[in-house]
Amino acid sequence: MTRWFKHAANAIGGGLFLALFVVFIVQIAARFGFNKPLPWTDEAAVILYIWVILWAAALVVPEREHVVFDLLWNSVGVRARQTMRILGHLLIGGLALVALPANWDYVKFMAREGSPVLDIPLMWVYLPFILLLAALVMRSAWAIWQTFRGHGLDKELHI
Repeated sequence: MTRWFKHAANAIGGGLFLALFVVFIVQIAARFGFNKPLPWTDEAAVILYIWVILWAAALVVPEREHVVFDLLWNSVGVRARQTMRILGHLLIGGLALVALPANWDYVKFMAREGSPVLDIPLMWVYLPFILLLAALVMRSAWAIWQTFRGHGLDKELHI
Protein backbone atom coordinates (compact mmCIF):
# COMPACT_ATOMS: atom_id res chain seq x y z
CA MET A 1 0.00 0.00 0.00
CA THR A 2 2.74 2.48 0.87
CA ARG A 3 4.59 1.64 -2.34
CA TRP A 4 1.47 2.34 -4.37
CA PHE A 5 0.94 5.61 -2.46
CA LYS A 6 4.56 6.65 -3.13
CA HIS A 7 4.22 5.92 -6.83
CA ALA A 8 0.94 7.82 -7.02
CA ALA A 9 2.41 10.84 -5.18
CA ASN A 10 5.45 10.80 -7.49
CA ALA A 11 3.24 10.50 -10.58
CA ILE A 12 1.06 13.41 -9.51
CA GLY A 13 4.15 15.48 -8.67
CA GLY A 14 5.65 14.65 -12.05
CA GLY A 15 2.38 15.53 -13.77
CA LEU A 16 2.27 18.88 -11.98
CA PHE A 17 5.85 19.61 -12.97
CA LEU A 18 5.15 18.59 -16.58
CA ALA A 19 2.11 20.89 -16.65
CA LEU A 20 4.27 23.72 -15.28
CA PHE A 21 6.88 23.07 -17.97
CA VAL A 22 4.25 23.04 -20.76
CA VAL A 23 2.70 26.29 -19.52
CA PHE A 24 6.17 27.83 -19.36
CA ILE A 25 6.94 26.78 -22.95
CA VAL A 26 3.57 28.14 -24.14
CA GLN A 27 4.33 31.39 -22.33
CA ILE A 28 7.74 31.73 -23.98
CA ALA A 29 6.39 30.85 -27.43
CA ALA A 30 3.51 33.32 -27.16
CA ARG A 31 5.62 36.15 -25.77
CA PHE A 32 8.79 35.83 -27.85
CA GLY A 33 7.63 33.84 -30.87
CA PHE A 34 4.34 35.58 -31.60
CA ASN A 35 4.78 38.81 -29.60
CA LYS A 36 1.39 38.12 -27.99
CA PRO A 37 1.84 37.47 -24.25
CA LEU A 38 -0.93 35.37 -22.74
CA PRO A 39 -2.02 36.60 -19.29
CA TRP A 40 -3.30 33.19 -18.20
CA THR A 41 0.13 31.58 -18.58
CA ASP A 42 1.68 33.80 -15.90
CA GLU A 43 -1.05 32.95 -13.43
CA ALA A 44 -1.09 29.25 -14.30
CA ALA A 45 2.69 29.06 -13.89
CA VAL A 46 2.54 30.67 -10.43
CA ILE A 47 -0.28 28.38 -9.29
CA LEU A 48 1.45 25.28 -10.63
CA TYR A 49 4.74 26.36 -9.03
CA ILE A 50 3.02 26.65 -5.63
CA TRP A 51 1.49 23.20 -6.10
CA VAL A 52 4.75 21.59 -7.28
CA ILE A 53 6.79 22.92 -4.35
CA LEU A 54 4.25 22.17 -1.63
CA TRP A 55 3.27 18.78 -3.08
CA ALA A 56 6.90 17.71 -3.31
CA ALA A 57 7.74 18.92 0.20
CA ALA A 58 4.70 17.16 1.65
CA LEU A 59 4.68 13.85 -0.20
CA VAL A 60 7.63 13.29 -2.52
CA VAL A 61 10.89 14.38 -0.87
CA PRO A 62 11.95 11.89 1.82
CA GLU A 63 12.96 13.19 5.24
CA ARG A 64 16.62 12.30 4.72
CA GLU A 65 16.80 14.69 1.74
CA HIS A 66 15.54 17.74 3.60
CA VAL A 67 18.01 20.28 4.98
CA VAL A 68 19.75 18.99 8.10
CA PHE A 69 22.49 20.19 10.44
CA ASP A 70 24.60 17.08 10.74
CA LEU A 71 27.74 18.65 12.23
CA LEU A 72 26.22 18.62 15.72
CA TRP A 73 24.40 15.33 15.06
CA ASN A 74 27.61 13.49 14.21
CA SER A 75 29.44 14.82 17.26
CA VAL A 76 27.07 13.46 19.92
CA GLY A 77 26.14 10.01 21.17
CA VAL A 78 23.05 7.93 20.48
CA ARG A 79 21.10 9.16 23.53
CA ALA A 80 21.67 12.82 22.60
CA ARG A 81 20.67 12.07 18.98
CA GLN A 82 17.51 10.43 20.22
CA THR A 83 16.69 13.49 22.34
CA MET A 84 17.50 15.89 19.48
CA ARG A 85 15.34 13.97 17.04
CA ILE A 86 12.37 13.73 19.40
CA LEU A 87 12.55 17.41 20.38
CA GLY A 88 12.98 18.51 16.77
CA HIS A 89 10.01 16.51 15.58
CA LEU A 90 7.90 17.57 18.55
CA LEU A 91 8.65 21.18 17.61
CA ILE A 92 7.99 20.82 13.89
CA GLY A 93 4.99 18.51 14.18
CA GLY A 94 3.56 20.41 17.14
CA LEU A 95 3.77 23.76 15.39
CA ALA A 96 2.20 22.30 12.24
CA LEU A 97 -0.59 20.75 14.33
CA VAL A 98 -1.28 24.03 16.12
CA ALA A 99 -1.23 25.95 12.81
CA LEU A 100 -3.51 23.52 10.99
CA PRO A 101 -6.96 24.70 12.18
CA ALA A 102 -6.34 28.42 11.60
CA ASN A 103 -4.78 27.77 8.22
CA TRP A 104 -7.67 25.53 7.19
CA ASP A 105 -10.12 28.28 8.17
CA TYR A 106 -8.18 30.77 6.07
CA VAL A 107 -7.98 28.46 3.05
CA LYS A 108 -11.75 27.81 3.31
CA PHE A 109 -12.32 31.56 3.56
CA MET A 110 -10.32 32.09 0.37
CA ALA A 111 -12.88 29.98 -1.55
CA ARG A 112 -14.88 33.18 -2.08
CA GLU A 113 -11.96 34.90 -3.83
CA GLY A 114 -10.89 33.97 -7.32
CA SER A 115 -7.58 34.36 -9.08
CA PRO A 116 -7.51 37.49 -11.29
CA VAL A 117 -7.30 35.89 -14.74
CA LEU A 118 -8.38 32.24 -14.49
CA ASP A 119 -10.92 32.92 -11.72
CA ILE A 120 -9.87 29.76 -9.88
CA PRO A 121 -11.05 29.90 -6.25
CA LEU A 122 -7.98 30.70 -4.17
CA MET A 123 -8.89 27.82 -1.88
CA TRP A 124 -7.65 25.47 -4.60
CA VAL A 125 -4.48 27.50 -5.04
CA TYR A 126 -3.47 27.27 -1.37
CA LEU A 127 -4.91 23.84 -0.51
CA PRO A 128 -1.53 22.08 -0.82
CA PHE A 129 -0.31 24.12 2.16
CA ILE A 130 -2.87 22.29 4.31
CA LEU A 131 -1.60 19.04 2.84
CA LEU A 132 1.95 20.06 3.79
CA LEU A 133 0.97 20.84 7.39
CA ALA A 134 -0.87 17.53 7.73
CA ALA A 135 2.10 15.67 6.23
CA LEU A 136 4.44 17.39 8.70
CA VAL A 137 2.28 16.25 11.60
CA MET A 138 2.15 12.66 10.35
CA ARG A 139 5.84 12.52 9.44
CA SER A 140 6.82 13.92 12.82
CA ALA A 141 4.64 11.44 14.69
CA TRP A 142 6.10 8.58 12.63
CA ALA A 143 9.68 9.81 13.21
CA ILE A 144 9.12 10.07 16.96
CA TRP A 145 7.72 6.52 16.99
CA GLN A 146 10.71 5.28 14.97
CA THR A 147 13.11 7.10 17.29
CA PHE A 148 11.63 5.40 20.35
CA ARG A 149 12.15 2.09 18.54
CA GLY A 150 15.82 3.01 17.96
CA HIS A 151 15.63 3.62 14.20
CA GLY A 152 17.22 6.58 12.43
CA LEU A 153 19.92 7.25 15.01
CA ASP A 154 22.93 6.26 12.90
CA LYS A 155 26.21 8.11 13.35
CA GLU A 156 26.23 9.21 9.71
CA LEU A 157 23.17 10.50 7.93
CA HIS A 158 22.49 8.31 4.92
CA ILE A 159 21.79 10.69 2.07
